Amino acid sequence: MATVDEVTDALREVIDPELGLDFVELGLIYEVTVDDGAVNVTYTLTTPGCPIGPQVSEQIEEFVSELDGVQSVESTMTFTPAWSPELMSDDAKFALGF
Repeated sequence: MATVDEVTDALREVIDPELGLDFVELGLIYEVTVDDGAVNVTYTLTTPGCPIGPQVSEQIEEFVSELDGVQSVESTMTFTPAWSPELMSDDAKFALGF
């Protein structure tokens, strides 16, 4: 059975092509739940008009579904709360000059 930590590690493969950093470091992953093989990922984008929205959902499903014990993956995009640079990891802030 996949754990929340394993799912989060898999989500490090989802990269923002403009910033070159992964969604976990950027603070774009809001919640991960795992319930008996069903994984739900709630995420956001840096802006509502970000053109990579459909790609992100596909990548989340692709990378998470490769984990042992994962039977289904559902991703939910939200803009509440709105993303801000304060949500980034310290490493991401350093890399982007914040």
